[in-house]
Amino acid sequence: MANYYNDIKEIKFELENSPLMERIVELKERSFEDKDQYDEAPQDFADAMDSYDKVLDIVGDITANVIAPNAEDVDAEGPHLEKGRVTYASKTYENLDNMIKAGMNGLTMPRRYGGLNLPVTVYTAANEIVSAGDAGFENIWSLQDCIETLFCFGNEEQRQKYIPRVCKGETMSMDLTEPDAGSDLQSVMLKASYDEDNKCWRLNGSKRFITNGDSDIHLVLARSEAGTRDGRGLSMFIYDKRDGGVDVRRIENKLGIHGSPTCELVYKNAKCELCGDRKLGLIKYVMSLMNGARLGIAAQSVGLSQAAYNEAVAYARDRKQFGKAIIEFPAVAEMISNIKARLDAGRALLYQTARYVDIYKALEDISRDRKLTPEERAELKKYSRLADAFTPLAKGMNSEYANQNGYDCIQIHGGSGFMLEYACQRIYRDARITSIYEGTTQLQTVAAIRYVTNGFYSTVIEDFEQQDVASEYKEFQVRIKEMTQKYNACVASVKEASDQDFHDICARHLYEMAADVIMCHLLLQNATKAPELFVKSLQVYLNYAEAEVGKHGTWINRMSISQLDNYRQS
Repeated sequence: MANYYNDIKEIKFELENSPLMERIVELKERSFEDKDQYDEAPQDFADAMDSYDKVLDIVGDITANVIAPNAEDVDAEGPHLEKGRVTYASKTYENLDNMIKAGMNGLTMPRRYGGLNLPVTVYTAANEIVSAGDAGFENIWSLQDCIETLFCFGNEEQRQKYIPRVCKGETMSMDLTEPDAGSDLQSVMLKASYDEDNKCWRLNGSKRFITNGDSDIHLVLARSEAGTRDGRGLSMFIYDKRDGGVDVRRIENKLGIHGSPTCELVYKNAKCELCGDRKLGLIKYVMSLMNGARLGIAAQSVGLSQAAYNEAVAYARDRKQFGKAIIEFPAVAEMISNIKARLDAGRALLYQTARYVDIYKALEDISRDRKLTPEERAELKKYSRLADAFTPLAKGMNSEYANQNGYDCIQIHGGSGFMLEYACQRIYRDARITSIYEGTTQLQTVAAIRYVTNGFYSTVIEDFEQQDVASEYKEFQVRIKEMTQKYNACVASVKEASDQDFHDICARHLYEMAADVIMCHLLLQNATKAPELFVKSLQVYLNYAEAEVGKHGTWINRMSISQLDNYRQS
């Protein structure tokens, strides 16, 4: 029987071969303090890893044997709207039912609320696996991650009220964007006002492009401070669908991810609860929410790349032209090798990011219960910065790779790829949104560029250069260092120009150069530990990355401030 976890050895490698994993488990389990209170709590590190393996085995089994087989029917049917309420595609309910019965909800939440207390790294693997089966369904299922924000910033009464419901399978959404507030969330104008008579908050206005917008529990960004027009007037609220007051005006007719309803919502005096403190909705809480969402889209993107690779290989092995399978033709073989190399490089970046997130989030959680030691505070600062620097790389690069890999998968199928009966067209359509929602690739560049110009990525790369690699791969290490020299020279050149417009137009090029070098290092480390899994991808990706870094370097070196007018459109 197929299994989308056990069949993909690279996922298990990422979970089992990082020196950070033992520290992650120690922090998440708080030195295994739950072992005497909960039967399912692990006794030690090995027991925890075995538990994670069993959870992902269940997710992989459900994905391979329920979610993936249902994907085409869900894509064709899509959700329905009737009298202001959303009904999912019929087989979406089958998917949800299987996940709920298996207990695959509230994965990262503490056991005291009914969760599984899994690290973010393991949850990221689950997201990737489900996305490989159906990225549209993953959008619905993975929004359980919104509960992290309520757990971090809500009060204990709210935690007790809402977290167990999510752990039992109730759905969530994050209601952020509006018709006039997409990337510019400080322009949100949904009104929140306090009802003195009933001692509660009320929401009035509309939201647009809300994924899973008719969910059970919503986190809502709204303007609580009258007379304000910027981010300082926004707060976060919890809306419970049981209280009524919100209707779905329409379900968007989208290019892809058809199983996931994207809704326009109308709030009419809807009762809600303040989450956390007033005025921190955008400044603090949405930033935390979005970072988690961006890691989720990175995982979704890797899952889509895996799906594209699976479909491309299967078709190329089966399809014969001129008397032999097309996978034997060098042009096709190169395309498939590039898909696999981008997949492995992007996955390495994804899990490195998830591990950084795990350590800082676990330390933040501990800090709510006790004062951190000076060593723990330093560790929190280190990994918080690494997570902040790596998240936009993981989201931006993997979403772009998912698009490219989906495109190449269709190309390998030829004319058949343009036909709706082949899954590659759905994968391609689903991938297109990944580089747009939860922050476009352009916004990921904005988030990352300060780590280019302040030298942080260069410092990370220097640290990677100190790591041991197999002697037979020293040549690869030298080539990566040459790429780094080109990158550092371009950074210095852009900084020396001291022109903001020039800096901005070069930013995407520098961002991709940094990501390419980092991914080469991560693949090199992986190939040293498991050459049978990664050495081919390392060789292919290094060729690819060298060409990309060279291309970006040439562009920056030939670009000048005087040429900026050529890029300004009247």
